[in-house]
Amino acid sequence: MGQILVLVEHSQGKISTVTGELLAAAARLGEPNAVLVGRPGIGDALVTALGALGARRVYVAEADAADTLLITPAVAALEAAATAAGAVDGILIAASIAGRETAARLSVRLEAGLITDASDIEATDDGIVATMQALGGAYTVRAAAKSRLVATIRPHAIDGAAPAAEAQRVDVNVDLGATPAAQITAVHAEAAATDRPDLMSASVIVSGGRGLGSRENFALVEQLADVFGAAVGASRAAVDADYCDHNMQVGQTGVTVSPDLYIALGISGAIQHRAGMQSAKTIVVINKDADAPLFEVADFGVVGDLFTVVPQLIEAVRARQNA
Repeated sequence: MGQILVLVEHSQGKISTVTGELLAAAARLGEPNAVLVGRPGIGDALVTALGALGARRVYVAEADAADTLLITPAVAALEAAATAAGAVDGILIAASIAGRETAARLSVRLEAGLITDASDIEATDDGIVATMQALGGAYTVRAAAKSRLVATIRPHAIDGAAPAAEAQRVDVNVDLGATPAAQITAVHAEAAATDRPDLMSASVIVSGGRGLGSRENFALVEQLADVFGAAVGASRAAVDADYCDHNMQVGQTGVTVSPDLYIALGISGAIQHRAGMQSAKTIVVINKDADAPLFEVADFGVVGDLFTVVPQLIEAVRARQNA
């Protein structure tokens, strides 16, 4: 196959983990190359690091407005890179909120096929084939595009790494000056004040549901997360009940995740929640209701009172860590 372009996710001079995962996926499909967009100087800072992650070429689009306009710079940079590259078979983007919109706009500009929220991707005789959840997670489907493919992939869904390379820098021009009169700008972006991992890219997630009963009891989820060094998630029911903040919601109307380990406390497992987490590699469910639907997708299940089980689990993990 030809070139596979990967949109680089970066913040404060650091490349996000998902970029390495996307380059690993790209290496399965063809020649992995990166598209980097940012303010002037971003190329000098990150091209070498992207080569270490497997990028053969890095298409660099630098513009003063790159960090203030939303979505538009990434779409323009990907379009310019695809034009400069010529033989591009696929473009991979992280399945974040911004990534989904970027992919949708780009597919229209390039008249390309679009697959969103893939949990795996591979090259076959039928072309590039993506695996994803459908109908709220009730089915796992495989889909291929008949034309050039734009795909968004769930963070933490791809294992392995692309072979390191000495990246060749290719500068591409993007015109961000002709912006519409009505536009949205990111005035100030600030990371959440927490030492816990980012929910979308965390390798371990502990989530709580309606079974916690109150915001005060939700602290038990945070305590278990902290002993694992995990991110904290929640079901929609817990968010709607004001047990926790909305940005913790996992599911169709929240964040879609694919961690190595997902621990669910007091979550029954409504279909919209399962759609957002059932691609996790290992799922542990603790619930006093033996008929909770989430047990159907669990690798390990504990039927019991979470207020008895979880403190014992915290104690056991701490004892193992101190051994």
